[in-house]
Amino acid sequence: MSINRGRGLQANALGTFDTVVMAVAGSAPAYSLAATTAVLVGAVGLASPAALLYCAIPMLGIALAFSYLGRIDVNAGASYSWVGRTLHPFLGFISGWALVISTTIFMVAGSLPAGSMTLSLFDEQLAENTALSTAVGAGWFLVMLFVVLGGARLTVRAQFLMSGIELAILALFAVLAVFHTDNARAFDWSWLGLGHFDGMAGFASGALIAAFYYWGWDVTSNLSEETRNSRRTTGLAGLIGVGIVFLLFEAFTIAVNVILSAKQIEENDANVLAVLGEEIWPGWGGKLLVVAVMLSTIATLETTLIQVTRSLFAMGRDRTMPSALGRVHPRWNTPWVAITVVGTVAMVMLVASNALGTVGDILSDAISAIGLQIAVYYGLAGLAAVVAYRRMLLKSVANFVLGGLWPLFGALFMFWVLVESLGELSTAAITIGLGGLAVGLIPMFWYWMRGSEYYRPARLDAARTIETDYVPDDGALALSRTHDDLPTDF
Repeated sequence: MSINRGRGLQANALGTFDTVVMAVAGSAPAYSLAATTAVLVGAVGLASPAALLYCAIPMLGIALAFSYLGRIDVNAGASYSWVGRTLHPFLGFISGWALVISTTIFMVAGSLPAGSMTLSLFDEQLAENTALSTAVGAGWFLVMLFVVLGGARLTVRAQFLMSGIELAILALFAVLAVFHTDNARAFDWSWLGLGHFDGMAGFASGALIAAFYYWGWDVTSNLSEETRNSRRTTGLAGLIGVGIVFLLFEAFTIAVNVILSAKQIEENDANVLAVLGEEIWPGWGGKLLVVAVMLSTIATLETTLIQVTRSLFAMGRDRTMPSALGRVHPRWNTPWVAITVVGTVAMVMLVASNALGTVGDILSDAISAIGLQIAVYYGLAGLAAVVAYRRMLLKSVANFVLGGLWPLFGALFMFWVLVESLGELSTAAITIGLGGLAVGLIPMFWYWMRGSEYYRPARLDAARTIETDYVPDDGALALSRTHDDLPTDF
């Protein structure tokens, strides 16, 4: 078993509440709603709440997979390590690379709205200026880069402030939306059914976009080496995070269906929430929700930086990428080389994105491309959990459902969405999504031929690990060490 805690990263820096905050911030509820709702409505129309509902069920299966795998292998690389030690090292590297590429693309998809939201607080016309939005977004990105460089404790303190304000504003408007009377249409329960989808392909394209909404809660697994009682905490925090953001996503997507017309959504594709806020609370509402989106965007830039830099740190440590990426800062205990490299690459991409079109155009293709990559590494992690726990699945019904059937369903759903949606996406989205994955074959084969030990892994087997190696961290209360049941928090 690979327990890499204490190899440079700051151990025991985060607690349970800290990791729950990071999970919610990673999914960026306000940003996801603002940047993605128009894309989702464009794909599935009034079925948007249904797409989020039916994607939440398999997503919980993936969250369970991450929870169970994190209990037997504490590694900042998360799925990169787990998939490599259960399915195949090549698949493990591709899993890690998918996260690296998707998070790097998000640096552009996230920084642009951060800039445009900031500008819109002062002048709506300025927010439409892609070059100026890029400059302001780059400023916020650099601020978050230095926060992440400063260590896990500084990172989570910044999250408390940003996410606390964001969630308070969202909760206020969720309540106000219930009492709003000037509606574009009446609520219809059919919005939560399957009748509004344009066939299976339409359902798949909606589910792919919905996966982007939820993406990010798994930052808790990348922080496992820096978390107290991480075998229990990181997985539980991920599950709680998925539950919280699901409720927010459903509430606001239904509110958009009820309150806004199709024309309003189409004309404000880069920030539907601002228009929704103005409708609910004329004068102040739009500005307050813009503040929530701005804070959410900046906060998720931070969690995304953590995911990519911790993944690269694990790769550098395993010599599957340049070993310098595995170096940590002597004072802050953060992977400073990985942070510097990611920051430089993201800034170059951010500047280059100006040639691609408007903020809305860039977001649409980037979200779809990231969705493809999310489906790859989430799906592989779901399969890895089933393989790792295969000898324990028939010990009880709970073992079979929570450790096997549900993660397997989540994995198969992700792969089905990946294949089914390819015929619906733009050429640009497919090129960015799959082309980005293909680039990973170069370092994979290069370091495999150079003899990296990662490609000769110790197999990950939950039954053997729990039987011989597992000792609960810090007196963990709820992790069972028996031969008959999976270690579980439930």
